[in-house]
Formats: sequence, C-alpha cells, structure tokens
Amino acid sequence: MKKLLALIPVILVLTAMKKGDKKEHHTSSSNSKKVVVYTTAEGTDYKITPTDTLSFTRMGQPFETQVCVFVDPSKTFQQVLGFGGALTDASAEIFYKLPDDAKKELLQAYYDTKNGLGYNIARTNINSCDFSSDTYTYVADNDSTLNTFNIEHDRKFKMPLIKEAMKAAGNKLHLFVSPWSPPAWMKDNNSMTQGGRLKDGSRQSWANYYVKFIKTYEAEGVPVWGLSVQNEPMAKQRWESCIFTGEDERDFVKSYLGPTLHRSGLADKKLIVWDHNRDLIYQRASTMLSDPEAAKYVWGIGFHWYETWTGSGMQFQNMQKVMEAFPGTHLIFTEGCVEAFDYKRIYDWKLGERYAHSMINDFNNGMVAFTDWNILLDEKGGPNHAGNFCFAPVHADLRTGKLMYTNSYYYIGQFSKFVHAGAKRIVSSANRDKLETTAFVNTDGKLSVIVMNNSDDKIPYHLWIKGEAADVIALPHSIATLVVE
Repeated sequence: MKKLLALIPVILVLTAMKKGDKKEHHTSSSNSKKVVVYTTAEGTDYKITPTDTLSFTRMGQPFETQVCVFVDPSKTFQQVLGFGGALTDASAEIFYKLPDDAKKELLQAYYDTKNGLGYNIARTNINSCDFSSDTYTYVADNDSTLNTFNIEHDRKFKMPLIKEAMKAAGNKLHLFVSPWSPPAWMKDNNSMTQGGRLKDGSRQSWANYYVKFIKTYEAEGVPVWGLSVQNEPMAKQRWESCIFTGEDERDFVKSYLGPTLHRSGLADKKLIVWDHNRDLIYQRASTMLSDPEAAKYVWGIGFHWYETWTGSGMQFQNMQKVMEAFPGTHLIFTEGCVEAFDYKRIYDWKLGERYAHSMINDFNNGMVAFTDWNILLDEKGGPNHAGNFCFAPVHADLRTGKLMYTNSYYYIGQFSKFVHAGAKRIVSSANRDKLETTAFVNTDGKLSVIVMNNSDDKIPYHLWIKGEAADVIALPHSIATLVVE
C-alpha cells in the first residue's frame, strides 16, 4: 500500500505532462528571439505587409495533430546569388514610352533595396528575341570577320535601360547575356527562326561574336557578369531559335567558346549552359559535366519552367538528381513567365502562386539565383514580333501612363526583399502538404522563413526551431516571410 501511495505523485505528474502536451506543451522561455511576419494575402490589403510580431516559447515533441513548420539553421546548403529579371527590347521600348514619374517608380520598384524588390541580377538578349519589335543582328550578312559589328540598335532603348537599372541597383547588378539565334547566314536553314543549327564552318565566328558583344558593351560602360550559350537550345520556334544537342553544345563550349573567352581575357565571365526546361536538365548536365574538357569552362546550368507545355507538372526532382550527381553545380533559373496574356487576368491570384511554388521548390532543390523574364510589358503583353504575348510582374497601361502590379510582383518580393546575396539555404520542413516552405540564414544571422498557403483554408501552425515555437496563422491563399531576429 505504501509503495502504491508513493507512486501516486509520479502518476499525477506524468498525467499532467501528457495533458499539457495535448494542449500545446508551451512553457515560458528565456529566449529573446522574435519573429516579424510579412504577409501577402488574397482578399486583403496585405502586400508584403508587416502583420505580426511573435515570440518563442518552449515546445516539446509535437504530436501528429499539431501543424508545424520545422526549421533547422544548423544545416546549411547552397549560397544565394540573388534575384532579378530580364531587360529585353520589349521592356526597354515600353519604359521609354512612360512619363518620367512612372519611369522613376519602376526603377525603384525593382531595384531599391528598401522600397523595392532589391533586384541584383539582369538578363538581356544578344541579337533579337521574340520580345523584340523587329529581327536584327549586329553584323552585315556573311561578314565572318565581324568587321561590321555595330550595336547601334541597342543604343536607342535597351542599353540606356540597362544603365538606368545598374544605377538604380547601386552598380551591383549581375548582367548575363543570351542569344536566341546566330545570324541567319551562320545557320544551316538560313533563317534566325524555326530552329536550324549552327554551321560547322561558323562555329569560330559565332564564338568570336559573344566576345565582340561583351567587349563592346563593356567599352560603353555596361559590365557583363556572365553569358549563356543558347536560349532554349532544344526548341524549334517560329521566332528566333537555334538547335544545339547536348553533344553540339559540349563540343562548341569545349573547342570554341570556352577557349575563345579565355584567349580574349574573358575567363572570369560565368558561362551558363542548357538555359532550357527542367525536363531534360539532367541529360544536358550529364553530357556537359561528364566531359572534363567542357566542364572546366562551365559555371552553371540554367533552366526555365516551361516543361508544363507538354502536360507535365514542374519537374523539380530532376534538379535534385543534377545536384546529387554533380555536387557544387550552380543551378540558376534564367527565365520564367506566365504565358498567354489576357488583360482580364492581370490581377489573377494564381499568377503569384505559380511563381512561389516554383521558387520554393527550386531553392529546395539547389537553385542559387532566380531571374524572371521581362520586367515590364504593355497592356497587351508585348511588344512581341511573334505574337506570343505574356504576363510580367508589372505592366504599363500606355493609355494612361500608369503601372499595374500583378501579384507576381509581391510574391517575388516575399523572397527578394528578405533573402539577400550571400544567404545560405537552411532546412525548412512542413508536416502538411498545404504549406510549402523554404528558409535561409542571411549573413547578418537573421533567418528568413517563407511559407505559402495556396489552399482555401486558414491554417494555424507552429514555427518550431530546436524545441521552441512561435504560433503563426497562414491565411488562405497567402505567402508570408517570417524574419527571425
């Protein structure tokens, strides 16, 4: 009997602990960390808006019934280079049709680190692309020596916009350049459109062309950080395009472009291969990186998100396979937009959710940088000489001179405003599929945890870090960045 009485206090304590666990099992904590929540949510006025400041309390082992986002800052992965968008002919032409106040507004909206997205990456086109008003190159036909090389076309709109963007970004803009097609006379179909392939006899002239472009831009005060070999090398398009098989691109890089860049004093330029969709990314990466003589010139693998045109979902697992097979590879998102522009959809909430779904999963599978497509288009989704009009985060209504911000702009900002160059990805894991998440530790030690809820449900959850938790609510169709200070 005495033994039984002695056990009663222990039983009462264990029972109380179990009941406490079921409630939440939170106790006071001496931890001084706080969480500032910034939210963008459908049906609200929240647009990267500070909506709450939370504190941590002790929380033991969660039960399966407790919704959690688990963050582990001790496990770090790839280092982030940054975020940006493309400065195309189309964006530049629209920009210079805007009134001065709208121009200033746009530059601040994208490049200001305090009042904008803080973009530090840009892409532009070598020769014309679909988002040009005309088809052009920089040399006369059959000029294999490139003596006629002239960028007068770019001096009108594109180069001035690039310079404005660089200034707005504090001269910290990583510009990379991409061709959609060599001049028609360098190709076997004698056209800049409909695919075709680079002629064997034109490979050295084409390699020299990149060098000429980069050096000409730099001589006019536009530094170039990197280049890709070919935009979408396995796409035969009705606009500018050129087919490079994996073997074609490997051999061109190995025997022509790589050595030419090095001989010309451009060995420091970051060379990006593939620059196409995730569906074939492993096949292309393995073809390029399994050859040491080609791989030594390659900085990274560029990718787009348009594999969905085949009816497939976004194939993030293929990026994981590249990282598993070739650790240390730089995976850079070089282009993505929502196609088939429709003015009635300009404020469709799904636009931003597509961006965040892609960005969260791409970062979780090794991406180091994100580059959107056009930074600006008009109220028709152009100009585009091929008629494939698309969405951009910001559209200009040229009838009024006003800018229209899609929610893609704010969804991108939930990343770019809080994940800075030099940040490293850390573990962030949700135990419910309605919550998508990724997280980073910045160089100042602050954590940025991004959580998207694209469901119709309001979801309370615990942000759980090493035995402590803060209670958060994910609004329906929302994205939030939780800054842990």
